[in-house]
Amino acid sequence: MNAAVELIVTADALAARVEGWKHRPWLALDTEFLREDTYHPILCLVQVGDGESDVCIDTLALAPEALKPLWALLTAPAITKVLHAPSQDLEIFVRLGGDTVTPLFDTQIAAALLGHGDQLGYAALVDKLLGIKLDKSLTRTDWSRRPLTGPELAYAAADVRHLSEIHPRMREELIALGRLAWLQEDCARLAEPARYRNPPNEAWKRLKGLGRMPPAAQPVAMALAGWRERIAQERDRPRKWILDDDALYRIAERAPRDLEELAALKVLPVKTVERHGQALTSLVAAAQAEAPRPALVDEPLTEPQKAKLKRLQDGLRTIAEAQNLPISLIAPRADLEAMIRFGAAAEATVLQGWRRELAGEALLALL
Repeated sequence: MNAAVELIVTADALAARVEGWKHRPWLALDTEFLREDTYHPILCLVQVGDGESDVCIDTLALAPEALKPLWALLTAPAITKVLHAPSQDLEIFVRLGGDTVTPLFDTQIAAALLGHGDQLGYAALVDKLLGIKLDKSLTRTDWSRRPLTGPELAYAAADVRHLSEIHPRMREELIALGRLAWLQEDCARLAEPARYRNPPNEAWKRLKGLGRMPPAAQPVAMALAGWRERIAQERDRPRKWILDDDALYRIAERAPRDLEELAALKVLPVKTVERHGQALTSLVAAAQAEAPRPALVDEPLTEPQKAKLKRLQDGLRTIAEAQNLPISLIAPRADLEAMIRFGAAAEATVLQGWRRELAGEALLALL
């Protein structure tokens, strides 16, 4: 089994393989990467399966120029790329290749559309469809270490081998149910490159609970989130290594005016205060000096709104059960609350595409 796994370590070998893959209708893909002490994931291996063979590409052994044919292949419109829950893979491809993967077939979305449950993990999917219990003994392998052993390569290649078996079956079942177009719609949304780029000026959107902060603290928190994102990217370090969320919220709420007040909060290591203290206090002052902006408010639902939410949840549950679909796949609670607050103008996925036809219009009628 180990001997059957091909490891590509040269540009010529990769170019030859890519040339052959250009004529395939689909390719199964997976990656192995490290992301423990960096902002950007370190890509160590790309696995490709075409239904006949499974290949591992040693991305650490290849120069960026040598990988260009692979990145071009991933956007070839005639070849479907099969991955499972690929958000982290797509982030890597967007950063290194400049684009995402299209067209995409996400087997996790397919599993939900086929009634196997929402957010089904890869091991559970393989067990459910193939009756195979995956070996998890190499889950914590250091994929940057070289040379990789035969068992490690076999472990990595097995993922695309199983995807190659699962994909044709799932595709035929989706066609039979009339849901292949639903999958394609969801996968096209998932594959949008903008989802995987992190401009610092939009970093505040990831702050949980921002709307519960005092209005005066919100612009400071937004500025701190943008600063943290920029520094993390520049230094290639995890965000929390630069400034964790608890410290960010405390600084935003207390708005220290100088290094002494910042240090007195006792939310930052001494070295961080020494290195970034001046920048942080200057940032706080600048954010406070900006023209006031409308505050974000996480207002609890009123009693009449709660009654509407109950109606929507009941109606959604009836639709989901009739279609054998997870409720959360059709509309998460946030969508329902947005509909209650903004009606048909709500920015809610349930009011788009196949979800609107299946459930969105019916839910709007219950408001």
